[in-house]
Amino acid sequence: MAKNEEALFPLADHFATPYQQVESSKLGMWLFLATEILLFGGLFTAYSVYAYAHPGVFKEAHRYLDVTLGMTNTIVLLFSSLTVVLAIHAAQKDKIKWVVFNLGLTIVCAAAFLVVKYFEYAHKFHAGLLPGRYFTNATISNPDQAHIFFGIYFLMTGLHGIHVVIGIGLLTWILLRAIKGDFGSQYYLPIEISGLYWHLVDVIWIFLFPLLYLIR
Repeated sequence: MAKNEEALFPLADHFATPYQQVESSKLGMWLFLATEILLFGGLFTAYSVYAYAHPGVFKEAHRYLDVTLGMTNTIVLLFSSLTVVLAIHAAQKDKIKWVVFNLGLTIVCAAAFLVVKYFEYAHKFHAGLLPGRYFTNATISNPDQAHIFFGIYFLMTGLHGIHVVIGIGLLTWILLRAIKGDFGSQYYLPIEISGLYWHLVDVIWIFLFPLLYLIR
């Protein structure tokens, strides 16, 4: 790396070279993502156990979910993954305006996801489909078992929603730095690391959507 390029790369004191910093940062993020996979993996396992034990109830209960809204959110998150990739590519080409544009578009998509989820949750609240003793819906059979489905639904989608909120905060911080001109072809590591996190958020939803909304 040339001397003028080193000046563009904010090397932390505890790293010897930019390459070491980049590889260490990526490894740290991959390890963090592995813990996230373990977390949601446990929830997916719990879902599988209860779905196997109560297949009829789960099949009936999932009909109270809006597949159209779920599909809309799936498309929104898939598009947001594309915009993150485009932001990284723009940074590699020193097209900072496109970095800002694509990061902003990603944040808008994330916010749209939460708005759609709000309308989904509002419907569940009014329909009395909250888990536990708050389950008051009288139109569904076996409410003592049906509330288990909605308990898992709220737990998994709620936890995923928290990750979306965290992603919005992270991407907003990156966006503000991009506006200040902190990134370019010589330094775009924070955008890349944030992109890895956002891709995980999208992948988790790709699993949640068919499990919860498309039960057959």
